[in-house]
Amino acid sequence: AQETVPAPGAERSVVIPSVREVKLKNGLTVAVIEKKGIPLVTVELLVKNGASAEDPKKAGLANLTADLLTKGTKTRSATQIAEDMEFLGASIFSSAGWQSSTLGVSVTSDKFDKAMDIFADVALNPSFSEDELKLAKSQALDELTYNLTQPGFMGNYVASKFSFGEHPAGGTPNSVEAISRADVASFYQQNYRPAESVLIFVGDISSQKAIATAEKYFGAWKGDGRGSGSTKGVTSSAGPDKEVVARFLVVDMPKSGQASVSYLKPIRGIGRASKDFYPASVLNSVLGGGYSSRLNQEIRIKRGLSYGAGSGFGWRAGKANFSTRTQTKNESAAWVAELVIAEIKRLADTTADDAELNPRKSSLTGGFGRTLETNEGMASALAELYAFGIPASELNTYMADVNAVKAADVRSFAAADLFGGDMIIVGDYSVFKDDLAKRFPNAKINVVKADELELDSETLRKGDLK
Repeated sequence: AQETVPAPGAERSVVIPSVREVKLKNGLTVAVIEKKGIPLVTVELLVKNGASAEDPKKAGLANLTADLLTKGTKTRSATQIAEDMEFLGASIFSSAGWQSSTLGVSVTSDKFDKAMDIFADVALNPSFSEDELKLAKSQALDELTYNLTQPGFMGNYVASKFSFGEHPAGGTPNSVEAISRADVASFYQQNYRPAESVLIFVGDISSQKAIATAEKYFGAWKGDGRGSGSTKGVTSSAGPDKEVVARFLVVDMPKSGQASVSYLKPIRGIGRASKDFYPASVLNSVLGGGYSSRLNQEIRIKRGLSYGAGSGFGWRAGKANFSTRTQTKNESAAWVAELVIAEIKRLADTTADDAELNPRKSSLTGGFGRTLETNEGMASALAELYAFGIPASELNTYMADVNAVKAADVRSFAAADLFGGDMIIVGDYSVFKDDLAKRFPNAKINVVKADELELDSETLRKGDLK
């Protein structure tokens, strides 16, 4: 084992091309980044509506809608779309998140025009056939049925409702089964609108050609804007909580091979557009944002209790969902929960020194720089800014904003925002029950059996978990 950690390399500068932005008459924003040298172009259509815009009773609708875009149009079947794209050497992709939905294509510049014919057809003329919907639902239900037997996945799903006050974006077995073709067509009609969308071009294409292409294929797209996304946040608390954990929840999954241990906290009303994003990002890099982070050091490297431990923020327009994640033996679940709490306390009680903080900042800025080296990465980074109404110019300030974060900012954020969350453990309760009670003698442990869990219920079961 290497006992002396090598110092980070010299910081490298990143040249970020300028963003040309225009708005078409129908309200569609067009953004272009020219990157010459490699004959590749990526086009991404960002729609500023995702799972937050769906009825929780039809959770998973945004995902299914995005998935079905590439599964047939009024003139092309799913097979034809796949074969035509393969013939061009292009890739087409679609997805939906909480805040937005995306459709993208990457292709060599000489095949760009032909690829755009297909891309625009997929974006504007989806057929949403009953057969493709039936297949997509079947695949989603099979995947859910399996995933809900896994402690880590189950922990994430329970956290969506119990900790964050959201529905699971991937849907539940009941909600996915209830989705009809009319639901998909209606979601598309109501949420895929030019005034709430951005068409992004990155790569070997001039601004003039990109804008002309946008006008040619999307200029006649109709639909008024109504505002987008969800700004629902968490009401600010009166002050910082004294204890890290406010509630313990155990999902009892007998005979599970491992236990999932997660700490979860919705952060009151800061949102992705807040400048608190940068202290939060540095904090996360220190706590659980990589192999050298504190959680991984304490749980995996020093004690061998897990294959990995980390943390992250799920950003929303009006809040942020913070979570830690790790899996361990059932026998060590309570111990790992104790270690996670100790590390969160340490963030709030002590100030990180530059020897730790600077490499964690470099990890963030280095990762950001690598992301922008590809067309897809550049388009994705730009799409994130547009999704949250952040000016594209923030691409140029990201590194400076990260490097401006001070150790005191990290400590202040932890003390003010990370306490008072939930500890959720999914595993075989009979194995760690006594140790959990021993380590947390004053805690009320709410327990729900996995086979009695109701993911579509506000309380997850008939009883009240508050």
